[in-house]
Amino acid sequence: MAQATVPAQSQRPQNKPKRKGVFNISEGGGAPLLVGPTILLLVIVIGYPVVRAVIMSFQKDPGLDKATGQFVSGGFAGFSNYTHWLLERCPQVTGGTGHCPAGTLGAEFWTAMGVTVFFTVVSVSVEVVLGMWFALIMNRTFRGRGLVRAAILIPWAIPTAVTAKLFFFIFAFQGIANKLLHAQILWTGDAWPARFAVIIADVWKTTPFMALLILAGLQVIPADVYEAARVDGATKIQQFIQITLPLVKPALMVAILFRTLDVLRIFDLPFILTGGGGGKGDATTTLSILVIQQIRQGFNSAAALSTITFIFIFAVAFVFVRFLGANVVETQEAQQKAAH
Repeated sequence: MAQATVPAQSQRPQNKPKRKGVFNISEGGGAPLLVGPTILLLVIVIGYPVVRAVIMSFQKDPGLDKATGQFVSGGFAGFSNYTHWLLERCPQVTGGTGHCPAGTLGAEFWTAMGVTVFFTVVSVSVEVVLGMWFALIMNRTFRGRGLVRAAILIPWAIPTAVTAKLFFFIFAFQGIANKLLHAQILWTGDAWPARFAVIIADVWKTTPFMALLILAGLQVIPADVYEAARVDGATKIQQFIQITLPLVKPALMVAILFRTLDVLRIFDLPFILTGGGGGKGDATTTLSILVIQQIRQGFNSAAALSTITFIFIFAVAFVFVRFLGANVVETQEAQQKAAH
């Protein structure tokens, strides 16, 4: 009696369905396991200090109570630390009256805020113009392009402290700057020269960073777009305005965002170059320098000032990302819109 043959398909081992779970890395289920340590590290390094600073900002600094003259160990302060910076702080008490002079409420904080915003607007504006120029040069095809790119990036690779000391000697009274200008300018001792000295040093150091990000945006623009524009008779200026600027805008806005946030928290360059002084003593005092100075007088008050600075910088970043198109992480929907 003939035995029935088993079909070939039934003899093959059946592939068991793969289990999808947290530890199935091949199916993408291991993402939480891989990302978890990084998130935990960020929470410890960034999240805890921010939360701790906010809590400290609502506590009183131990010391003598100005109203009673008695020593107080601290306690809950409410919003008094914030009003102390925004409304009640004055540079000095004059006349022995114990009151801030008229028109000086919050002067110390708002002076530092004005200096910081001034540095940010001027530095970033100059860096955008120079960075775009450098990026257009580096994007061309010519002999020795690699050497030019390496030379342009050298200032960015130099540590900020070294840059500050370098320009400290350049802007000295007997330094190179005065020798070239045949002038006797107190670059680090007068208000406006000190501010422009900080801006010049910052622009020299960080323009290569701006140029590098803009160059990355220029290199993704197809060459045939410019070829079609030349066939249509578009001039170089028309190509730059109607093609280059719109297509490089995402990379340009990200570069402006990074540099704006960087300048808003600037500390080391003005502190080393001018000591945060110049002129009246606060001409180059930024918000970060003011926070460090306040730490010597009271941690809780400095925590309130740092929280205000954090909220201000966060608001600027939110405006850039939400309203000005600085999409740091481009979504799939944005890519589809760009394709159409």
